[in-house]
Amino acid sequence: MQNQAVVDRKIWLDGAFVPWQDATVHVLSHSLQRGSLVFDYTGVHETARGPGIFRLGVHVARLLNSCELMGLPIAYGQAEIEAAIVETVRANPGARAVKASAYYPSVEVDVVPIDDRVSMAIAAYDPNKDILERLRGQPRKRASTVRLWLEKKTRQRRDDIVSPQAKVSANYAASMMAKSRALKAGFDEVVFVNEDDQLAEGPTTNLFLVDSSGRLRTPPEKRVLKGVTRLSVIELAAAEGIPVDESDIAPHELTTAREVFLTGTTAGVLPAESVDGRPVGEVCPGPIATRLGDRLRLATRGEDPEFEHWLTYVPAE
Repeated sequence: MQNQAVVDRKIWLDGAFVPWQDATVHVLSHSLQRGSLVFDYTGVHETARGPGIFRLGVHVARLLNSCELMGLPIAYGQAEIEAAIVETVRANPGARAVKASAYYPSVEVDVVPIDDRVSMAIAAYDPNKDILERLRGQPRKRASTVRLWLEKKTRQRRDDIVSPQAKVSANYAASMMAKSRALKAGFDEVVFVNEDDQLAEGPTTNLFLVDSSGRLRTPPEKRVLKGVTRLSVIELAAAEGIPVDESDIAPHELTTAREVFLTGTTAGVLPAESVDGRPVGEVCPGPIATRLGDRLRLATRGEDPEFEHWLTYVPAE
């Protein structure tokens, strides 16, 4: 039986709300056949002031940058999209996430669409209740730590093919295959290296480590997706007096790290207990991951005055 919450959700589509099940495109649409859909995704958090959308402006700016990188002539601007997202969250009580998508809906033959009209869709929903419970029959338990696999075959998204800064659906095909291999091998998450054999990122996460000298390090942003949670953790680290070194990191440094953790909208701050089966550090989660994870949770709940501006509150109707 289909989950009733899914049926009741409303999706903002080109300026109007439509029922969840009616927000569709043709099977031969360019967005589906060519992987040209651009998207962005952020969390919606319950606070004492009602739902709070996490770093809305930064996420919308990244969406528009992805459209520019991919050449999608989107008709909506920053303020219009932000207002539409707020309205969509208001129209979908209990939403825990927002995904905004820009795409070519037209049926096309060639790789360059003749009809360059770009549609915009915004969905606000609860990923667990609306999707995962319906597919699995039970809620997904959020992991507190992960077993990390260092991908040996696939290189991270190359800038000379598609910019790693573009959140476009085609960029995730290799990630899907690599993570599938990792799951079958008994691991939880995967991290890639780039074409220079330096550590990069996960399929939907950024990577941090505390090296053997105690430095908090992360790969430079020009070589990875500019994760909003990554940016937030760097800012939180500064507030905690923890300097962050953004520089190339060799894969072998994972084996001597005191801590390794991933960051992302869904992951938050997610410590790795092992890499390729080798334990990380003496304790997991380590002290740095714990401090930053605790501070991030306070910020998402609207309980950290220094970072309350990260939340866009959704007023009641």
